[in-house]
Amino acid sequence: MHTYDHADLQRYLQEHVVDFGALDSVDKFSDGQSNPTYLITSGTSKYVLRAKPPGKLLKSAHAVDREFRVMQALADTDVPVPKMLHLSGDESPMGTQFLVMGYLDGRIFWDPALPDLAEPERAAIYDAMNATLAALHSVDPASVGLEDYGKPGNYFERQVSRWTQQYKAAETRALHDADYVMDWLTANMPEDDRASAIVHGDYRIDNMIYAKDSTQILALLDWELSTLGHPLADLAYQCMHWRLPNAAEFKGLAGIDRTALGIPTEAEYLAKYCERRGTTVPDNWNFYLVFSYFRFLAIVQGVLKRALDGNASNPKNNDTIAGFVALLARDARKLTS
Repeated sequence: MHTYDHADLQRYLQEHVVDFGALDSVDKFSDGQSNPTYLITSGTSKYVLRAKPPGKLLKSAHAVDREFRVMQALADTDVPVPKMLHLSGDESPMGTQFLVMGYLDGRIFWDPALPDLAEPERAAIYDAMNATLAALHSVDPASVGLEDYGKPGNYFERQVSRWTQQYKAAETRALHDADYVMDWLTANMPEDDRASAIVHGDYRIDNMIYAKDSTQILALLDWELSTLGHPLADLAYQCMHWRLPNAAEFKGLAGIDRTALGIPTEAEYLAKYCERRGTTVPDNWNFYLVFSYFRFLAIVQGVLKRALDGNASNPKNNDTIAGFVALLARDARKLTS
């Protein structure tokens, strides 16, 4: 949890955010495991402050500066993002680097099954998500000043190496399934096809704000894992959620009658994305799914390590999180056979 002096933070925001008045309140949003996020009120105005967590952090993790840069760059594209207002340095009144962005009043759907919506609205929600992903991957990085936002070529080779290092740095117990998956990914690495786009890195329904009275996406949030990379990484990561259970800590669609609910199947979602992008689903689709599982389990393992170290933004039951990691490793291994 961040500690700060109210008066110092108010002076800072008045100096760096245009037309900022008195700092009335700072309230932490309850959800989220990565970068703590706060609702800031000043008179009738509302802002969102998103900060790196305190304590020792994994290298390159919690990059609010990258979040700020990419959302600022995408402001005039077809990709919906909040308005960026300020990025602090590491020495800030919050004790860590933070960004300030405009507040958007809309809906966030925490359950991908969308149980409170009618069938036509569910279908439109998923179609908007599909269209936004295709729009993101269609943005020319150079046209928005992001040509240096990531390294060119060998994306999956570099990512497998990076997340293997991240996982091992945060490892709290040996998991044979995770070790097997790491070896399998290296042994089954696809040939680099040089496909490159701006990738979000955590593309899922609860990282979006929808309009209250329509199925329009107002903003795509949580860009800390974004980079220049292969568009199939984003697509497979989202499709992985069709395979995760919808119970307890999981936010997946496995075991749900998607046709009855009006939610597209994984195959239908893939086909629509490919239609929009003018591409086809690769024959080795399971590689991208296994990669997504492993990357996700490495991220969750990092959450567990921070919880054990006392630095989690929203600590949860550590045994539950550890079980989540083990399940992801097990299911990833099943996809390799």
